[in-house]
Amino acid sequence: MFFDIGPFKLVALIVLAVVIFGPDKLPKLVSEVMGFVRKVREFSDSAKEDIRKELGPEFKDFEFEDLNPKTFVRKQLAVHGDEFGLSEIKELRNGFGKDAADAAAAVKAVKADPLGQVATDQPAAAGPSLAKSPTLAADERPPYDLDAT
Repeated sequence: MFFDIGPFKLVALIVLAVVIFGPDKLPKLVSEVMGFVRKVREFSDSAKEDIRKELGPEFKDFEFEDLNPKTFVRKQLAVHGDEFGLSEIKELRNGFGKDAADAAAAVKAVKADPLGQVATDQPAAAGPSLAKSPTLAADERPPYDLDAT
């Protein structure tokens, strides 16, 4: 809903307000709060219009929501994306997707055969292979490797 208040919390707040202020004072209180909210909204709208007048005609399309950094960056990239190298970023992102797919396939292969006995067409990595490691008994702990820690 609004202000991240769920419907049950809203009902609880209304019941609490009725209990605290009473049913006879509650309508007057609600009308006063709504009047205050209306005055604040009118004040902010008039302040926005005054700022737009002071900025001049070149800022007639200025929106205050554009001052949010996320909105500003998104709008600038949409307008000036090629100047910022957006096409290179898209190429990098597409390349990462391909590498991620290759890595996912490698992980599936290792999960299928954890000892590395699966025949692959890729060259072996430059480190010790899982296939060369000695097999351990069920209750045996692996040796402690100082270089790995």
